[in-house]
Amino acid sequence: MNRVIHFEVPFDDGERARAFYSEAFGWQLDSMPGFGYTMVTTTPTNEQGRPAEPGGVNGGMMARQGPITGPVITIGVDSIDEALATVEKLGGRVAIGRQPVGSMGFSAYFHDTEGNLIGLWENAQ
Repeated sequence: MNRVIHFEVPFDDGERARAFYSEAFGWQLDSMPGFGYTMVTTTPTNEQGRPAEPGGVNGGMMARQGPITGPVITIGVDSIDEALATVEKLGGRVAIGRQPVGSMGFSAYFHDTEGNLIGLWENAQ
């Protein structure tokens, strides 16, 4: 079973959004300037930076652009290519195809049959 492993929250004003989530919920926010991305830690992590508590999910924040106009959940999969093929077979459509994310892995986005934007993540092998 593939599970939700990440979330993303787009913003119009990064400084304002980071201050809001940090102060409102105590989240730890770490900017990644080269990526234009902010990592969001909502739960303790292990040595690999993954949630240490069962069911814990961390995420990220980035500028609102392209198809990413609202919060997105991201599902971890073994193969983005296979997952996107299944999505299309079942009536969904690819929004952003497979793309590398540094040396960490690959991401993609699709619209489900209800029009929701959902992310996919595949770890680098």
